Amino acid sequence: MSTSKIRIFLIEDNRLLRDGITAMINEQADMKVVGASGAHDITLLNARTVRAQVILVDLSGLRIVSSLAKTSPELKVIGMGLIPTQLDIVEFVQAGASGFIMKGAPVEDFLKTIRTVARGGKVLPLLLTHSLFSHVVEHALKKGKRELTNAVRMTKREREIISLIAEGLSNKDIARRLNVATYTVKSHVHNILEKLALHSRLQIANHTRDE
Repeated sequence: MSTSKIRIFLIEDNRLLRDGITAMINEQADMKVVGASGAHDITLLNARTVRAQVILVDLSGLRIVSSLAKTSPELKVIGMGLIPTQLDIVEFVQAGASGFIMKGAPVEDFLKTIRTVARGGKVLPLLLTHSLFSHVVEHALKKGKRELTNAVRMTKREREIISLIAEGLSNKDIARRLNVATYTVKSHVHNILEKLALHSRLQIANHTRDE
């Protein structure tokens, strides 16, 4: 007995990667790419015209996710990124994506994500599934954008410290600059790492540059 295939529309600016993902998906017995385009070439009508069920969207196509959520909520969206920041994933969830997959993930995980989302599930990258950040994202999916924004909001002092870390200052230097104790700075750094689900001062600096 034949089973209908998952109809996928792929939005990816890199032509080589777009062709490669298309070929990989079309080798699967239960999937079919019914359309593919770069993020700047796509018209939302295309995805609806070919009756796509799942949309794979590169990071550059965030605005497309928001538009699809408003005009075609029945379409399930999966974001894709090579080295996304935590907040890249937040923005995709806010915009209405049901999942996010790392472009460097094993092929089996990539395909499993498509199948899970097509069935109505929600998928986060494996490296985030046990982090504080994953709970923030799950909260966003249930409660909406305002709660998520509040959940990752930094205090004025935390933002000051993030900026100083980005400048390359040590905890001791930051303490001198702000005229506070070094242990106070360490406490703020700990809170920043927890809020952003990061693991090091270097990641904080990189996170700041990516914003």
